[in-house]
Amino acid sequence: MTPRAPNIIFIVADDLGYADLGCYGGRPAAFGDVSPHIDTLAAGGMRFTQGYANSPVCSPTRFALMTARYQYRLRGAAEEPIASRTRGNPNLGLPPAHPTLPSLLREAGYRTALAGKWHLGWPPHFSPLKSGYDEFFGPMSGGVDYFTHCASNGAHDLFEGEAEAPAEGYLTDLISTRAVQFVQRAARGAAPFFLSLHYTAPHWPWETRDDRALALSDDVRRNIFHLSGGNIETYRRMIHHMDEGIGEVVAALRAAGVLEHTLVVFTSDNGGERFSDNWPLVGGKMDLTEGGIRVPWVAAWPEVIAPGCVSAQHCLTMDWSATMLHAAGARKHADYPWDGVDLRPVLRGEVPSIPRPMFWRMNHRGQRAHRSGRWKYLRVDGHDYLFDIDADERERANRAPLEPERLAAMRAAYEAWEATMPPIPADAAISLGYGAKDMPQR
Repeated sequence: MTPRAPNIIFIVADDLGYADLGCYGGRPAAFGDVSPHIDTLAAGGMRFTQGYANSPVCSPTRFALMTARYQYRLRGAAEEPIASRTRGNPNLGLPPAHPTLPSLLREAGYRTALAGKWHLGWPPHFSPLKSGYDEFFGPMSGGVDYFTHCASNGAHDLFEGEAEAPAEGYLTDLISTRAVQFVQRAARGAAPFFLSLHYTAPHWPWETRDDRALALSDDVRRNIFHLSGGNIETYRRMIHHMDEGIGEVVAALRAAGVLEHTLVVFTSDNGGERFSDNWPLVGGKMDLTEGGIRVPWVAAWPEVIAPGCVSAQHCLTMDWSATMLHAAGARKHADYPWDGVDLRPVLRGEVPSIPRPMFWRMNHRGQRAHRSGRWKYLRVDGHDYLFDIDADERERANRAPLEPERLAAMRAAYEAWEATMPPIPADAAISLGYGAKDMPQR
């Protein structure tokens, strides 16, 4: 551990759209600014305009976040995503023997905690405590109701450690409160601390603090996907509740006198869903078009990052995990080298950017993508496309017919990368939740 290892807080929203936040051009709601505290973090640090999630769906991205490696290396990440119906499956989760961001930080002397969503398998085979966290409070699965804390299969899903922990209250607030309490306790100790603050907001069901009655309605109880409900204003209020909690965490850091020495990173696990604003991008969750994978990335680290910075650095979720491990002086395991790259030269302002080719694949619709510089190779439903993202981030002007040699080179680069990854297992499941019969598609 380095003499001045920073405290680290990794905040992850769930299904947040690229333009949902004020600092990314989001419009105010009827009640006012949607994300004033996150916007303040961005103003005081660095906002990334070309940052990506490792996947356009939740649990695969979380495998990458936890391991600093391409998620395709692990069987559980082939599920798109891990579904509640697989609870108890001994193969679908993050293997406890695999080194992780929290386990490596703990080895480096950190105190570690997860407040919020896990979504990487259930006890007794998997859990946050088995993968490096000293403390855990939150749901084990993907989406849960904000008041009943039940998952899509109807089972109660709120845990303290590996034991179910029934609690009263709005889940976003419960998660925020636990995060604040951890910061207050950890800041009093001599060891640096690492907090994963993984909200379920603004994931369905569409419930604000004032919607307890809705949580008990037949509409939500029958189908937690809440296909017949929700609206933009409710969605924005859900983001605002999360933003308020983040403000409380920052206030706790300031009150403890450790804000200057804390790296705070905010992002989303994938692109937006039904009520999200992804402008100017096309697509959303489950898509490898930009709207499904390009997400907000905000980093604040007062003693390292100058205020008011905006970066076009290309980066993936696992790059931030690798950056945190490097910043902490953690040692990588020889058998599990990191695929993520260290972004500290960019954060410190030493270089404007570093080269970062990126790759994705999805079982859903046979999708594949490769971003290199300004160019992106994309395959969807058997069709190959080539886009100049710098000139056309909506991916409407297909350059493939005009530049067949570039398309062939990028396709070959993708296929060379894919050859280094395990194939998608034949039994890997795609869980969409809804389709064209429920609402018009994009």
